[in-house]
Parts: sequence; C-alpha cells; structure tokens
Amino acid sequence: MVGAGKAAAAMARAVETNWQGTLSGLVITRYGHRVDCDRIRVVEAGHPVPDTAGQHAAREIFDRVRGLGANDLVLCLISGGASSLLTLPALGIALEDKRTVTRQLLTSGATIGEINCVRKHLSAIKGGRLAQTCHPATVRTLLISDAPGDHPTIIGSGPTVADPTSCADALDVLRRYRLEIPAAIEQRLIDGTLESPKPGDDAFRHDTVHIVARPSQSLEAAAALARAHGITPIILGDDLEGEARALARQHAERARTYQGTLPCVLLSGGETTVMVSGAGRGGRNTEYLLALAIALDAAPNTYALAADTDGIDGTESNAGAVIGPDTLSRARAAGINAGQQLSKNDAYGFFAAIDSLVETGPTLTNVNDFRAILIGHC
Repeated sequence: MVGAGKAAAAMARAVETNWQGTLSGLVITRYGHRVDCDRIRVVEAGHPVPDTAGQHAAREIFDRVRGLGANDLVLCLISGGASSLLTLPALGIALEDKRTVTRQLLTSGATIGEINCVRKHLSAIKGGRLAQTCHPATVRTLLISDAPGDHPTIIGSGPTVADPTSCADALDVLRRYRLEIPAAIEQRLIDGTLESPKPGDDAFRHDTVHIVARPSQSLEAAAALARAHGITPIILGDDLEGEARALARQHAERARTYQGTLPCVLLSGGETTVMVSGAGRGGRNTEYLLALAIALDAAPNTYALAADTDGIDGTESNAGAVIGPDTLSRARAAGINAGQQLSKNDAYGFFAAIDSLVETGPTLTNVNDFRAILIGHC
C-alpha cells in the first residue's frame, strides 16, 4: 500500500483495520496530520510547498513499487494535498526550481486544474507515472476528492491515472500567468521531454479507480441537518471556482434575493483562488468571508461560515471563519478597516482581531471547501 494526501494516514489506518492479508507500505501526509499505523510507515512532509521530506518519501515509494510482477497488487490511497506531498522532480529538474514554480502558482490566481497540470509535468511520479512504474502489477486506487468535478486526473495530480494534458498545456499556464520559469523547466516543456503517459497506455489496462468520498457529500449532510431544523437548503454547487472576492460578491447578491423569505441556507463547495498582492495572512476561505462581509454590508439576519474541510485554510492554523450582521461594526470598534485588510490579503488578521476564526485542528479528511450562508434565522 502506498499513498499521499492530508487524509492518507487516516485512510491507511482504515485499510489496516479491515485488511485480512499481508500488508506493507508507506504513505505521506502533511505535518500534524499523522495517524499511527501498525504495518504502514507514515511520513509527514511539507504542504502546500514541497520539501525534502516529501521528496525522500516519494523516492522510497517509487523504489518500493519498481520491479513488481503481474501477480502483485498495489493499493494506492490518494487525497487532497498529494500534489505537494508526493514530490519527486522529473529528471533534470531541481527541487528548488519546483518549489519556486509552486510558490508562484499558489499566489497567481490559477485554478487547481491549471496548477496540477504544471505539477504533473514537473514530476517523476505524478501524472500517471506511479502506475506506469508499478506495471505489470495491478493498481487499485482509492480517492478522497477535493477537486471541483471530482476528476481523478486532478485529484493529487493523478499519480495512477493517465494524463490527458500536455507539456504545451503546462507551458501555456506558466506563460499565461506571467510566472518566472526556470530555464531547465522551460526548455524541457518546450522539447517535450517532460511529457506524461497518456490514455490508452498499456500500463493502465488492468487498473481501477474508486472515489470513496467527495465534496457533494458534505453539502448533502449539511442540507439534511438544515431540513431537520426547519431551514430550506439551497445547494449552489460543489464545484464552484473563481476568484474568492468575485464569488463572494455573487453570493452576497444571491443572499439578498432571499431576504424576508422563510429561513434558508445557501450551501456551496469547490475551490476558489486568490490573487495575492498584499503581505497579509489568510487562506481562500477567510478572504471569501471578508469580501462577503463587505458586500453584505451588515445585512440583517444573515450569517455565514466558510472553511476548508481538512481543518486548515491555506497555511494558517484555522479552518476558516464566521460572519454575522455585526461583523463590520465589531471590527470598527476594534479600530480595524475591513477594506484595508482585504486589500492587504490579511483576512486572517481581521478575523483573529474580532475572535471569529473557526479552529478545528486537522480533521484527517479533505473534501475541499465548505460554505454556508444562513438567512432569516437566528
């Protein structure tokens, strides 16, 4: 068994509990997301920017599956975060160059699909290459989806799934967002030496992929809870993308249309992006909420929560935050200007100052972001 992601250790423990036969292997998870296992080695590594711990563990996984036979079985456990944790740069690519590109992508406003397109082409293990290395062994992949649309090729950058994107696609992403591209990476993308295995490759012929948890389940669970309390749930979608501030403005407009109606809650998931221009702290969920609070402008009987289901919003210690009609007035009383905090990308500082952060610690799962706007109910 091999795997990577924020939920990888918890998944490994679940497999250990239920597996009746011989079992060995290694999984990589984010620092602080460890679950002790008896037969599986658990390594913690850097996320969202890869580090040497992840590189060494990925190399060990690569070496463990190399040379397997047709009668061997590889169970691969992948969840959100695997793209950073399972880091093994392609031949000729330095880890520091990969870290440089990753940092730029994370603050560029690129979507997760675009980011993972690049990651796959800079890797020796993602974009189907892990399964290719396992061949002729059979690979069974279990996924917890954190990707809008639940596409296996995007979840964890698809280490066991054929990659439909190309080097040209990856180069287009880097150039479109005007990133500084290390010379070694640019040249290898141009000449195609970083191309990934494609659909139809014989290495994937006997492999299977199963999604065992997905974002829609969190929204459906919240909707069931709302109904139980006499609140009408309205699910806007589990795959919403776009710039966090822009989505917040759209949702504020939508929320206003329900003012004065029966109590309802607008539920949504997906993964927004943030174009970082300031030097503040905060993840995409706190940025969304701060923009939402400004756009709602103290709308009565309107409350909202936005959080990452893994318990960590970006690189901070909080899962997200909450707002209500008094959020802006409380901030003013504390001498804090919401607009200035948003312009600095300092949503974490804003919500910390008014004691509105949501802190759960690592949840040991990851089905992406969860957003709820409650209207007409106290």
